[in-house]
Amino acid sequence: MANDTAPLDITAAEAVAASGRRVLVVGAGPGGLATAMLLRAAGAEVTLLEKEDTPGGRTGAIREDGYTFDIGPTFFLYPEILREIFSACGRDFDEEVELIRLDPMYRLQFDDGRKVDATPDSERLAAEIARLSPKDAGKVAAYLEENRAKFDAFRPILQRPFLGPRDVMRGDMIRALPKFRPWSTVDGELHRWFEDPDVRVAFSFQSKYLGMSPFKCPSLFTIIAHVEYGFGVFHPKGGCNAITAAMARVAGEMGVDVRLGEPVERLSMSGRRATGAVTAKGTYEADAVVMNADFAHAMTTLVPDAKRRRWTDKRLAAKDYSCSTFMLYLGLEEKLDLQHHTIAFSSDYARNVSEIDAGQAPDDPTIYIQNASRTDPTLAPEGHSALYILAPVGNLTGGVDWDALAPSFREKILDRVAKLAGRDIRPLIRYEKMFTPDDWRSKMAVYEGATFNLAHNLGQMLHMRPRNRFEDIDGVYLTGGGTHPGSGLPTIFESARIASRLCAEDLGLPGAGELTTTLPKTSTQEAAE
Repeated sequence: MANDTAPLDITAAEAVAASGRRVLVVGAGPGGLATAMLLRAAGAEVTLLEKEDTPGGRTGAIREDGYTFDIGPTFFLYPEILREIFSACGRDFDEEVELIRLDPMYRLQFDDGRKVDATPDSERLAAEIARLSPKDAGKVAAYLEENRAKFDAFRPILQRPFLGPRDVMRGDMIRALPKFRPWSTVDGELHRWFEDPDVRVAFSFQSKYLGMSPFKCPSLFTIIAHVEYGFGVFHPKGGCNAITAAMARVAGEMGVDVRLGEPVERLSMSGRRATGAVTAKGTYEADAVVMNADFAHAMTTLVPDAKRRRWTDKRLAAKDYSCSTFMLYLGLEEKLDLQHHTIAFSSDYARNVSEIDAGQAPDDPTIYIQNASRTDPTLAPEGHSALYILAPVGNLTGGVDWDALAPSFREKILDRVAKLAGRDIRPLIRYEKMFTPDDWRSKMAVYEGATFNLAHNLGQMLHMRPRNRFEDIDGVYLTGGGTHPGSGLPTIFESARIASRLCAEDLGLPGAGELTTTLPKTSTQEAAE
């Protein structure tokens, strides 16, 4: 490996010497790691500061008693983006991380016992949908094709910055708008295609990847289902945390100064320009600062309110935020007969979603279970299971007292799991960790416990989201779910590419011209080959 990377390291070192430019990255989540790699490859001297002792942020890991759990994301979509990022740094992503493509991608379990095993094979998928509605099954292929065309139209839009209103009027946006149908929601779009409400749920629950209700989420995001069915759902061996671990390793080998366990206390400012950051160990000076920390939390804790013109504390408090999640990470002393991914829907999905939107803990929660150790034996001791259970709940703006509610809500979740597993799993538990919205705020520094950042409504997208070249503070660039294009690993990696290009061009880095986007092939092109 060292021999393979030596030419890149020499080139990067020479470029840094030529540029003399220093970049400070705050936060070693996926966006911060990708930005650090790309800016180092472009010729910057990069220091990355992370408050935790391990990299990854919400894409990190819990490792206890022989069990490994992803903290947040548990599956990987659209690996083409990371392949390009690694390639830009002289590396082969597939040599660093082993991906296992899942088929079925996940099981959808309805409360009345009906189920759908979602598969990228369109004929098998139609047969699965026929379990819910034979009439709707015949429309599946055409629906996915429409969303393929929508995805292809919007992909270049999601790969460029939106720095002001004029960026909305560019040709690619105008051409794509008819496919966007901005007056509609995800659920509204699905009404055009499918009569059965459970079929609509099967193709709309993905809006929860953004922490949003399908009844409010803009219709653009029906493309998430296409990304799954068109490009596949993957399990990285070792979990999604293996991706960020590989990125941190590669960044270090490239010469990025990765400093773990060193939280930033505040940004250094000269007027309206950021000049670096201060930690307990000293001051780091920089020509540019990339912020990868949770946006609202970072702004309200690291930057004085008076220094922000648009994104003040008052305005941040008035914004709409995603839902939160209640989490159980369980080590079981037995192999459990559940699919790798299972989504078990509430008996009244619309009510479930409305309770979450109101900031509450649902009375009858929808739950997601990952039983990845059935696919990946590295995640648990032999004969054991590592179970990850998530229930979407309201964020902390709803005023729920989670200290009081958590014990009974845990029992409710375990009762739901028992129904799916056909037995009570409580006697099998050998390890347990619980996360509530309070823990997301206190332990992971997530504003209001809103796990998926700012909501993705029309008033908080594109240039109305905090911009990748941050408009309030000169010399600051944003990456992560709180900026354009939004939440979810693929879009976070796109935010890193956008922020890296802007920063590299503004600093005049020698490799700035190399940080261009080569569009990944569409699923149609891949199939043709």
